[in-house]
Amino acid sequence: MTTYKIAALALSAAAVAVTLSATPLTTARAAAATTPGLTWTNCAQKGGPATQECATLTVPVDYSDPRGPQLALAVSRIRSERPEERRGTLAVIPGGPGGSGVQRLTVKGDALRRELGGTYDLVALDPRGVGGSAKASCGLDEDDRRMVTLRSWPAADGSIDENVERSRRTAEACARNGGDVLWSMTTANQARDLDRFRQALGEEKLSAWGVSYGTYVGAVYAQKFPHRTDRWVLDSSNDPDPNRVARGWLAYMGEGAEDRFPDFAAWAAHPDRAKEGLRLAERPEDVRPLVIALAERLDREPKESAKAGVPLTGNVLRQALQNALYSDGAFAGFARLVVDAQVPGREPTLPPQLSEALSDEDAAITVGVICNDVKWPRSVPAYQRAVTADRARYPLTAGLPANITPCSFWKAPAEKPTRITDRGPSNMLMIQSLRDPSTPYAAGLKMRRALGDRARLVTVDHGGHGMYLGNGNACGDRAVTTFLRTGERPASDTYCAN
Repeated sequence: MTTYKIAALALSAAAVAVTLSATPLTTARAAAATTPGLTWTNCAQKGGPATQECATLTVPVDYSDPRGPQLALAVSRIRSERPEERRGTLAVIPGGPGGSGVQRLTVKGDALRRELGGTYDLVALDPRGVGGSAKASCGLDEDDRRMVTLRSWPAADGSIDENVERSRRTAEACARNGGDVLWSMTTANQARDLDRFRQALGEEKLSAWGVSYGTYVGAVYAQKFPHRTDRWVLDSSNDPDPNRVARGWLAYMGEGAEDRFPDFAAWAAHPDRAKEGLRLAERPEDVRPLVIALAERLDREPKESAKAGVPLTGNVLRQALQNALYSDGAFAGFARLVVDAQVPGREPTLPPQLSEALSDEDAAITVGVICNDVKWPRSVPAYQRAVTADRARYPLTAGLPANITPCSFWKAPAEKPTRITDRGPSNMLMIQSLRDPSTPYAAGLKMRRALGDRARLVTVDHGGHGMYLGNGNACGDRAVTTFLRTGERPASDTYCAN
């Protein structure tokens, strides 16, 4: 679940402005009666499978009015190349909120085909607000659309005054400009959209692989439509507590960074880094104080970067660290940033996600879902106290996980979040890293306990975010592939050594 993660693919879609209703939801039977078919065309992307197809799925903005105004969602599939082996359809559920399912299918499609041997048609959709699907805009200024400002990093002295003003300004702009399309962007509706997709595909059941925030979407789907699930994989889960939802996910980020940072420290102190010009210290235990001290110095004296008008500040460095902790492959880029920041006269090159503002549509989805799902506390003094405590406990994240967001100034959600329970088929496999910066192991265990005997957990002794066909290992990949191909799960929770 990478909160604020953005991925997009250029496919056309149209948004329809309507008024949401608060009346009870219709049954799946009523929805099925209005589900149109899909018209597929080839949409192969560079680097993706040559057989990838795309279509447009129409869904109601308001599921209590299934015959009312509709939205267009971009959907995609890669059909099994071995029809005699095909056993069903596997949905790839992206992370975020803000991740593109179509793009993720493009990137992971060939690897999935190799692993699964034709046992599934592979499908995905772009959620409302993402990629080629219907979008909304908040009309935010450019400075309010940068990752380092969309995320509420406190000031150098720990003050949250600027965060409060920006959060209020963002919420008010979204209230003025977002319209009913923005208010319809919820996890519950994403689960309903996935079931509408299932119906349009003509499938009685779906299998699924959800990653990060996609695990929560998958869990909500399995709770709402338990008998429509076949083989269900949740990869890198977070705490599904219905009282907090994304506020809880944010709160875990400090712990996640502390869990993961030793992996980077060991890498950055290794002698091999010296010949690469990236060795930050001779001992791993010296890397952490170096990075913290550098961020504090940049708080006081920001450094000009190679991107005009976008300096390297302490919070930009901290955000770059959070991004780098997702994958070992990103360590070198962050180490280079640290090295360049310490060389007098050198202008560091910031990665695009930190030097460029998000589009207004992408900014809207990053706040829309998390604010629409659950009511957030409003007390500014309480947030300031929480930030002060969190900064002391987790210096790497400097109070961000406890800070105020636009959600504190958002209108009340239209419905209560779904409570994830142990009621339903026992057909779920979880896979979780021991050292995940975004969905830490302690948070994944909360999902495990909520699901009870419905799930089994594969724990991977590895760092990073996203295990299957990503940061995991052969043991973890094998467990997931075996489950998806044969239905066989470990008899009990199991462990994969690094």
